[in-house]
Amino acid sequence: MGVGISNWVLANAVARAGHLGVVSGTVVDHVMVRRLADGDEGGHVRRAMESFPFPEVVTQVLEHYFKPDGRKEDEPYPNLPMFRQKMKKARLQLTALANFVEVTLAKEGHDGLVGVNLLTKVQMPNLASIYGAMLADVDYVLMGAGIPREIPGVLDGFSRNEKASIRFDVAESETYDCENLEFDPAEQFDGPLPALKRPKFLAIIASNSLATMLARKSTGKVDGFIIEAPSAGGHNAPPRGERRLNDEGEPLYGERDEVNFDKIVQIGIPFWLAGGAGRKGRLQEALDLGATGIQVGTLFAYSDEAGTAESLKRLVIQQSLHGHVAIKTDGRASPTGFPFKVVELPQSISEQKTYEQRTRVCDLGYLRTAYRTEKGRIDYRCPAEPVDTYVKKGGSEEDTVGRKCLCNALMSNLDLGQLRNGGATEKPLLTSGDDLEILGLFLHGRTSYTAADVIDYLLS
Repeated sequence: MGVGISNWVLANAVARAGHLGVVSGTVVDHVMVRRLADGDEGGHVRRAMESFPFPEVVTQVLEHYFKPDGRKEDEPYPNLPMFRQKMKKARLQLTALANFVEVTLAKEGHDGLVGVNLLTKVQMPNLASIYGAMLADVDYVLMGAGIPREIPGVLDGFSRNEKASIRFDVAESETYDCENLEFDPAEQFDGPLPALKRPKFLAIIASNSLATMLARKSTGKVDGFIIEAPSAGGHNAPPRGERRLNDEGEPLYGERDEVNFDKIVQIGIPFWLAGGAGRKGRLQEALDLGATGIQVGTLFAYSDEAGTAESLKRLVIQQSLHGHVAIKTDGRASPTGFPFKVVELPQSISEQKTYEQRTRVCDLGYLRTAYRTEKGRIDYRCPAEPVDTYVKKGGSEEDTVGRKCLCNALMSNLDLGQLRNGGATEKPLLTSGDDLEILGLFLHGRTSYTAADVIDYLLS
């Protein structure tokens, strides 16, 4: 559950219960900086920082971003430099530190298992994020939203503290040599590097063919697959074949998108089912298909431990109790081009009109894509940025229609929305899987619940 919903508190609770707790590593650098700007309530971030093996990095980050008394009422959050192919040392160190903090807190006080989830599509922060999570002894790395073929080799290299590189996707570069993203621990950190274990790697996929390819052609061992159906929240794999839409403008999935589980079993690698897995009895169905278990997000997203803003939790729970909650698969929302699940809330919170009225701003930039300019240099653009800016960069105006700034909206889901000129705060945009429609049945009249309640329900 990207951008702070599956936070360290939730992952810690799930791991304590004997299951794999997963933290989101996506945009966690900005999440950490905004927590520090708000005074680091409870002192959790600073407590985790005390065990970071490079204290000079901690000192720098605290000097720049920690506000003991929090921000002033009209003070915006500090923004970090947007990622590019080559970043300054301090920016990469901060990214590694943020992932270290989140994983360290998730692993605190128990011997359970903790994983970190990252998006393949969000390429530029990933190497620093992975290394930071490994510094915190993360047990699993989970990656989807793309083809993470090179990541197993990265884990192998980082476990030996070696430099790692992955191919950097740059549009309009057909006549140029391929580009890479690199991260060398010895260059990024001063002093001796600690011994690291190699975490297990789980690839999030949606097809037999991708499972087969990753099993055969990855740069290292794939330890498992999470097979995600299009009913899952967040980004979904696009339908295979001809693009078709229903009357609501949602992409239609067909037979080509169905997974043959017999073929998955034959690959001989453990797998978990996701998307629609948060229903009573679904675990047993998964086991009967040969799966090792299930991955569940939606039911946990509104639990007491989840990072979702309390006001949004209350709103969704109340709507669910009255049967007034709906999910739409928006084929245009995400700048990535992947279909994106959106929770349909009252107009005052989240509706297309809200985003049509929003002043387009791209100042976080995680979903920017790289492209080659006419002069041969690499630049960056996002279809959710100002339309004229995107077009000047060679993008098509058609690509901007319906696009939403997920970076800023998802931060607002955590009550960490940026304050804009005039006092307006960025609006949230909640995502959940289709299982949100059964949340009311799961609640049985309750207006709150815990992660333990979800686990009991799934195992019943």
